[in-house]
Amino acid sequence: MSRRHKAEPLPTQQTIRSPLSLRLWPRSLAFRVIAFSTIWAILTLIVIFTLITTLYRQASERGFDSLLSAHLFNLIGSVGVSEGGSLTGAPDLGDLRFSEPNSGWYWSVEPASEGVHGDLHSSSMTKTIPSPSVAEVPFNSSFQRSYATEGIDGEELEVFESEFVLDAKNRAARFRVMGNQTELDQEIASFQRRLLTYLSLFGVGMIAINAIAILLGLQPLRRVRNALAMVREGTAQRLDGHFPAEIEPLANETNALIENNKRIVERSRTQVGNLAHSLKTPLAVLINEGRALGGAQGQLIAEQAASMQKQVDHYLQRARVAAQRDSVVYRTPVAPLVQRMVRVLQKLNPRTDLSLSLPATDIIFAGEREDLEELLGNLLDNAMKWAKGAVAVSVSPISGKGGAGKEGLANLFEISIEDDGPGIPEDKAREVLKRGRRLDETKPGTGLGLAIVADLINEYGGALALERSGMGGLKAVVRLRSLQ
Repeated sequence: MSRRHKAEPLPTQQTIRSPLSLRLWPRSLAFRVIAFSTIWAILTLIVIFTLITTLYRQASERGFDSLLSAHLFNLIGSVGVSEGGSLTGAPDLGDLRFSEPNSGWYWSVEPASEGVHGDLHSSSMTKTIPSPSVAEVPFNSSFQRSYATEGIDGEELEVFESEFVLDAKNRAARFRVMGNQTELDQEIASFQRRLLTYLSLFGVGMIAINAIAILLGLQPLRRVRNALAMVREGTAQRLDGHFPAEIEPLANETNALIENNKRIVERSRTQVGNLAHSLKTPLAVLINEGRALGGAQGQLIAEQAASMQKQVDHYLQRARVAAQRDSVVYRTPVAPLVQRMVRVLQKLNPRTDLSLSLPATDIIFAGEREDLEELLGNLLDNAMKWAKGAVAVSVSPISGKGGAGKEGLANLFEISIEDDGPGIPEDKAREVLKRGRRLDETKPGTGLGLAIVADLINEYGGALALERSGMGGLKAVVRLRSLQ
């Protein structure tokens, strides 16, 4: 059974959680703006619909009442009483609906005092329509009253009624004009349906135009995002293009940040280079003096100076990687670099069968070429050193986002290097990753190779695993971030 070794996770900053109500909203700014504008448009159209229909109903009901009142006065003016007390007259209210049977539009004249007999009614009124008692619906000071009642066919009627004195003998009659309230309600409902249809079409068009305007307005932000993606992938060095006045300061500040990051990296490299050069000569002198001194003491001095030189180189390398780790402009094609290193090692070790497997798609390492060379060189050198006769190298992408590093902005890829050598026991896998540890002192080396690899991988937020190979030896599996 093999045991997997993972690089220690880097410390993460404490995140501040937003309220639940904000986290439930989609993170898209365009969606939020469109959603708010759509809700506001719907509420506005509802208010407009309610206001218009209310005003229309009020105006229609006032017009309906005015029409009934006009018909009532017209009816009063068209009816008289004979000497014998009979109601006389042939009222013509100028509306054909009073002539259509059961139309819901009726008029009637009935006696309201002694000495008056007979009654008159419209030809549309085929049945008597009762009226409530005066106690139930009293007359006003003008001897008029209005009420609702049921019509001949079950329709709702609005009734205007008045008692009027017809002659000097104080003989009076009761006049009633009835209008079809159900017909009015149907007309109002029809108007509401038409209005709702028109407002809905208008609302859909308004929301669509608003969404298009918002998306077009946010287009510069998409250009900024694409430009940042190009910078992150290394295809551009800065945000280029013309941006609106509201976004141009953001682009300028971002470009300034990128330039400042470059200056920091270059300054760190300069300092690293200066330190390396300042230590190179004293260490070389110590090594030469140790060799010149000879004997056990001289050999010890030379070995320790050489070890110091490797340690200095290693820590300078770590400092350089840490300085540029979060930079977004480094990209290294993996396949050409691996092919070149395999060819070189194959020439140096002609007796070892070295096979290589590469994916069909291009893989771009999110880091510097020198770091990937350092990493692969140590692993390949270790495999060639311990292999009996065969070494296999494979590179493959890992499906899915995420992992270490920049919050899942990059994919992962895997490099596998395995040999047919003796391998490493499970309980010793962690030991070889410690600085200066060597399992076999008969082999040349300083014990820093795998430790350097582990540190480099850790600096890039990757993972290293030492497993048992199917070929019988060691299998080193490296996972790192790649760019799209």
